[in-house]
Amino acid sequence: MNQLEQKAYIFGTIFALSNKLQVIGDKFDKNITIKQWLLLVSISKFEEPPTISEVANYVGYSRQNAKRMAAVLQERGFVTIAKDENDARALRIARTPKCIEYFAGRDQRELEFLEEIFNGFDAELTAGFYQGLSRIEKNIATMIDNDANDS
Repeated sequence: MNQLEQKAYIFGTIFALSNKLQVIGDKFDKNITIKQWLLLVSISKFEEPPTISEVANYVGYSRQNAKRMAAVLQERGFVTIAKDENDARALRIARTPKCIEYFAGRDQRELEFLEEIFNGFDAELTAGFYQGLSRIEKNIATMIDNDANDS
């Protein structure tokens, strides 16, 4: 396979793997979808409770999808949604103690899940894959920025 064919394969495989990861991720826990999990993980990456828009941008969801997911997660007691003290239009989202406790109970299963996905990866392969994905992520961010500037 030449380099162009490899690039096309990688491009297509990213989409296929995304769908397959969603299927196995959704089966992992009947109480939460993989997309809801990603939203919750993203919230934890902020020092202060982020706005729904900030989390949506961080993960790549539309604001509307993030807001819908957040509403479902709030109904289940995993997050709180509150108006920002300085901007009544902004909604801040925070994980609840129930959420933190729930996911602490999944730690071992999550580690086993991750190890199974990366079965056969040594440190060199993991580092190379990480570098490649990081480069693709940067390139996509640049393309999005360029597209926004052209609009």
